[in-house]
This record gives sequence, C-alpha cells and structure tokens, in this order.
Amino acid sequence: QVQLVETGGGLVQAGGSLRLSCAASGRTSNINNMAWYRQAPEKKRGLVAVITSGGSTNYADSVKGRFTISKDNAKNTVYLQMDRLKPEDTAVYYCNIVVRLLSYWGQGTQVAVSS
Repeated sequence: QVQLVETGGGLVQAGGSLRLSCAASGRTSNINNMAWYRQAPEKKRGLVAVITSGGSTNYADSVKGRFTISKDNAKNTVYLQMDRLKPEDTAVYYCNIVVRLLSYWGQGTQVAVSS
C-alpha cells in the first residue's frame, strides 16, 4: 500500500502563489508517474500536470507557463508550484502517483483564489 499526504493549499489573492506538496510513504519503490489533478465544484476532475519517472513533464494548457511540477525522488515527494494564480484555478487539488501500475490518490487540498 501507498499513502499520500498533501499539504500547501489555502486562500490566496489573484496573482499570488502557492506551493503544493504530496509525500508518498509505504511501498514506494518503482514509482512511475506523479501527477496533480484538480476538481472545481460541479466539474469533472482533470489533469493539471504530470511528471514521469524520467523527469519529463506535461501540463494542461490552462496552466502552462504559470505552474511547475517537480519531484524529489529521495523524499518520494511531488510538488506543484503555482504562480500568477487566477480565480478559475480555484479547486480541490489531488495528487496521484502510479506505483507498479497501481494508481493512488491523495486526500485533496483546497485552493481558493480570490479576485
């Protein structure tokens, strides 16, 4: 089993920044992709950013140039640096880690951006 603990959400004004962290523990050998998703009220959960085991990254068009995903392999932690936040970034953010082809989700952390 793998446990994920997310931290870093909160309330910020438009134009501000937040950094989310997601630490994995348990059977974390052979982590494949690490990713962040988000779900706004009455909307489906969607991919925000993903980083592969080799370090390649991909972003949703809506966050390109503003968000940066990174990871610390030694700490089994994935980060999401969010800059120039907009009210439409308001959502619950979930980390997702694939370990040996099994998918694990964090509990979610709320990000609210005021205009």
